[in-house]
Amino acid sequence: MSRPARGRTPQAASGTSRGRPEGRRRRGRARDRAVPAVDGPDPELVAPCGMNCGLCSAHLAMRNDVKAKGIRMPYCKGCRPRDKRCAFLKKRCDLLLEGKVEYCYECAQFPCESLKQLDERYRELYRMSMVENLRAIKLEGVEAFLEEQGARWRCPECGGTICCHNGICFSCGLERLRERARERGRLYRWDHDGEGSDVPH
Repeated sequence: MSRPARGRTPQAASGTSRGRPEGRRRRGRARDRAVPAVDGPDPELVAPCGMNCGLCSAHLAMRNDVKAKGIRMPYCKGCRPRDKRCAFLKKRCDLLLEGKVEYCYECAQFPCESLKQLDERYRELYRMSMVENLRAIKLEGVEAFLEEQGARWRCPECGGTICCHNGICFSCGLERLRERARERGRLYRWDHDGEGSDVPH
């Protein structure tokens, strides 16, 4: 999953596979099953790197069960709920691997080079900053951060959540999501300069 960078603020088909063990089929279905939304902000959806997993395309796809609506996308319940701590940085950070920090801002090297590279990518492509998110969490606390995030990324049309990876609301923007899914390389991109996105400038 997140806070837009400054200056760019956004107001399996049924059937049995031949030869596959029954137990494996059941695990696959459980892993891909949509889960009900948590009432209110969930601190478990903020990864150590500052990613708000509640805005991630894979998490929103799962919450809205887009596969059942004909849109093929990966599902993810979030970095912390998966016990991955941080999908982006964990393999490059001993503190995260050993569970010695809850958030990257607790590290003496914050922001490290790995985090700065990730932050630059997300600023450029997805209108959010991990570093700014972490600074906000350090100053205001995660609950206040999530309240601000909820307001910032709320869809003005239906009140759903806008995805940071493409600017689409997965609640009321399913047709746009289908169109993007058919366009190679466009599912995880915003429209140019935000034109046509659900997020007002």
